[in-house]
Amino acid sequence: MISRFNSSLIRQRGSVIIVVLWTSVLLTVLVTAMASKVRLSAKTAFHNQEAVAQWASVTAAVNQAQMELMLERMPRPVGETLAETDEGEIRIPAYRFNGQPLELSYPAAENMVVRIYDHAGKINLNRIPRRNMQRIIEKRLGGLDADPREVQDLLAAWIDWTDLNDLVSLNGAEQEYYQSLDQPYSPRNNPELESVDEILHIRGFAELFEGINLDAAFTIYGNNRSVNMNLATREAMRLLPGLDDELIENIIAYRELEDINNRGELAEIVPYENLVELSNWVGNNTSAIYSIFVYPEMDLAETIQGNVPDPDEPDLNPDPVSQAYMEIVEIRSFNSLPRVYRVDPYGYLPDTAPARVEQYGIEF
Repeated sequence: MISRFNSSLIRQRGSVIIVVLWTSVLLTVLVTAMASKVRLSAKTAFHNQEAVAQWASVTAAVNQAQMELMLERMPRPVGETLAETDEGEIRIPAYRFNGQPLELSYPAAENMVVRIYDHAGKINLNRIPRRNMQRIIEKRLGGLDADPREVQDLLAAWIDWTDLNDLVSLNGAEQEYYQSLDQPYSPRNNPELESVDEILHIRGFAELFEGINLDAAFTIYGNNRSVNMNLATREAMRLLPGLDDELIENIIAYRELEDINNRGELAEIVPYENLVELSNWVGNNTSAIYSIFVYPEMDLAETIQGNVPDPDEPDLNPDPVSQAYMEIVEIRSFNSLPRVYRVDPYGYLPDTAPARVEQYGIEF
């Protein structure tokens, strides 16, 4: 009888121990889950605070960049010392808006990079003459090896898109063609495009400009018909007749040292036969339209997944950032607020690398 009582007591004690163990496990799981949730909430709060602070720095830097452009419209102070070349020639301050990282008159936050692109360094789709569009098409199709019929078909599609009627050019494309697509739409039938990306809707042009950063190469704002080589983006220059990658890097290397003031100075960099092709595009005008890019500075060693490129690679861009907050603004004068045309929190930067002198053995 006693042995039965003892065995029953032992079983009860064992059950109690099991219940206690299970309770401990459940409490441990609950405490761990709660701790994890608290930790996640703390991290979220920290990152939100960091994002708010960074956003404040970005917006402040954008405002300071706009102020820099407004200051550029002011009369120069008497006795101001301007940057000079090694030969003592005064450099034109407006040419610094070619995408180089800027030190602003009202400094931005220390970790913020500000780049400003004057749209005089881009190809204006709303002002481009027909013959110049033909030259771009020919270059994209292989230059001298381009199929003349394909060139004319693409040019006819461009003309039909930008003319003021529904009449179909020879081998062109108008309302009937675009309405027959799987996702039909109507052609612009107006020379004023509403966006750079609109060019991709023209028959054949999506394939023609595949892989091109269109916003870096083209603009639809302003009245410039030429491209200023002091301000030109790589993407724009790659579309211009007469220029190859080596000549483009030569131009960028030259303008880092001194301004290109006329065709004679450009002839020191570009061979005569290339300059003949290029001359119809070249101008020295600036514009009132600018793209402002602002983003936190990122070290090359902070690239994704620790995949750090070889810093000795000759064509390496030391700035790994490819997307940034972007505004397109018009600055009319120093005493009126900028006019904002476009805002893109994830705008694609043009190629920001300095001249790739080592890759092409460039010396000045």
